Amino acid sequence: VQLQASGGGLVQPGGSLRLSCAMSGIIFKINTVGWYRQPPGKQRELVAAISNGGSTTYGDSVKGRFTISRDNAKNTVFLQMSGLKLEDAAVYYCNARTAMYTNYWGQGTQVTVSS
Repeated sequence: VQLQASGGGLVQPGGSLRLSCAMSGIIFKINTVGWYRQPPGKQRELVAAISNGGSTTYGDSVKGRFTISRDNAKNTVFLQMSGLKLEDAAVYYCNARTAMYTNYWGQGTQVTVSS
C-alpha cells in the first residue's frame, strides 16, 4: 500500500485547507484511513479517521472544524480543515490500517498557520 499526501501549505488563522491522501497498491486490505499530525517537538496525534463503513473519529481539538471524507472511486481520503488555529500547525501524515492492525504511512505534508 502506498499513500501520497498533498494539500498542505501556509494559511492564515481562520483559514481553510484541504488535504488529500491518494492510495494505491493492495487497497482492499485497508480497514481504516486516518490523518495524524505531529507539531514540532511533540508526539504524533490522531486528527481524524474514517472506516470502510464510513464511521468517523475525530480528535477533540478538531471536532466541529475538520471533516474527513473518502472518494472510493478515486481511492482518496480528504481532510477538510476550517477555522485553522495556530496550534493546528504541524506535519500531517496519512495513515492506512488493515484489519490486522498493520499500519502504512504517507510522507507527510506541512501545514503552517501564521498571520
